[in-house]
Amino acid sequence: MERYDIAILGTGPAGVSAAITATIRNKKIILIGSADLSLKMVKAHEIQNYPGLPHIKGEDMAAAFKGHLDSMGIEITEDRISSVYAMGDYFVLQGGEMMYEATTVILASGVNTSRSLPGEDDFLGRGVSYCATCDAPLYRGKKTAVVGYNEKEEAEARFLSEVCEEVLYFPMYTVDDAADISERFGARTRLIREKVIGIESGSSMQSKVLRTDAGNTYEVSGVFVLRESVAPDKLIPGIEVRDNHVAVDRQMATSLPGCFAAGDVTGTPYQYIKSAGEGNVAALSAVKYLDELKRINA
Repeated sequence: MERYDIAILGTGPAGVSAAITATIRNKKIILIGSADLSLKMVKAHEIQNYPGLPHIKGEDMAAAFKGHLDSMGIEITEDRISSVYAMGDYFVLQGGEMMYEATTVILASGVNTSRSLPGEDDFLGRGVSYCATCDAPLYRGKKTAVVGYNEKEEAEARFLSEVCEEVLYFPMYTVDDAADISERFGARTRLIREKVIGIESGSSMQSKVLRTDAGNTYEVSGVFVLRESVAPDKLIPGIEVRDNHVAVDRQMATSLPGCFAAGDVTGTPYQYIKSAGEGNVAALSAVKYLDELKRINA
């Protein structure tokens, strides 16, 4: 398997900045995230405090960032990373259909604003999953549920409907009444317009029950909770988190050697200029870490 020097998770200002700096320093990188960059940035009406770009619209800043990446030949790998495992002297990243290896990791995935559902943490890995394409084979021919937090997760439901006997899709966002259920969610998917408020044990050790705000319960073999991003402590086991943010030092180093973090994931203020600066620092720190490893192993 190809091993990268630096894997950068996130394509907002922090991730883009880290990718640019690491590429300038001649490191082999993989930038993983949305090709549309940061949705938060794209939707920003006006950004007033980014030096040299006064009163710029968010969509224009995103276009400028994308142009910068393109000019340097930096490609974006669109994938959902569900887990990152520290293997000692390198990291393994679990994507939807691919595994990646990198000597260092920069976490720039943004702030996770969604709280875990009651029962979600308790059953994670035991009937609750964050990656449909990873774990779908475990539920072939069975009944599953998807708790989707945005429209992007509808593709995961369609995939599951090709594998599972039935898929219950619970949108945690508004779905228009004219939605073509079969086309958007899959032929074996049933749209449940209720909000999930908890996950409980089912009638068997393997099954789970979803409780909704309508007072109903639904029993399934497995539950896929799909959000834009996974909470850092669930994404990277063992990483230190303080006040729901990744703990870092001035070099953007986390509690795990070789793992760095930048941007909103490290805490306030949630501003683009701060995120870009931290991305630059994280990349330089990762480069220094790699150079030190090379000297030790020489």
